[in-house]
Amino acid sequence: MKVYKYGDNVDTDVIIPARYLNAPDEKSLAAHCMEDIDASFAPSVEAGDIVVGGNNFGCGSSREHAPLALKACGVKCVIAKSFARIFYRNAINIGFPILECPEAVDGISAGDQVTVDFQTGEIVNQSTGKRFQAAPFPEFVNGIISSGGLLASLKARGVAK
Repeated sequence: MKVYKYGDNVDTDVIIPARYLNAPDEKSLAAHCMEDIDASFAPSVEAGDIVVGGNNFGCGSSREHAPLALKACGVKCVIAKSFARIFYRNAINIGFPILECPEAVDGISAGDQVTVDFQTGEIVNQSTGKRFQAAPFPEFVNGIISSGGLLASLKARGVAK
């Protein structure tokens, strides 16, 4: 999976510019994802690619549109040094995996090929052979992600209708 790498403080208005928040569907959001910071992102990102960011990824507004736009693009996950807490929660709520691993961010470059094992938290930079260890998700979070989000997880467990 190819890496797109960005710096610190990538805010939700950069991930999906506010002018597109009334897009009619997720695919329309995806078409404009990251365009103000990287106009080549949406046209070139492929299913399974990975976004790597620095500190405070997803800062800014609390809208769910930001992780949703990344997920709709086919991004497999975001690896960052740290996440804004509301972005972290919104990502998990929609079933979009994100991992905090400063060492991986420092050891991964744009264009590298990277694999991630969400069960173990292992991140492997296939381009360099380096391995990194992020904290794996707790079982209940893996359940949310594998179900496609919090609501789907609750429905699958019979807690919500």
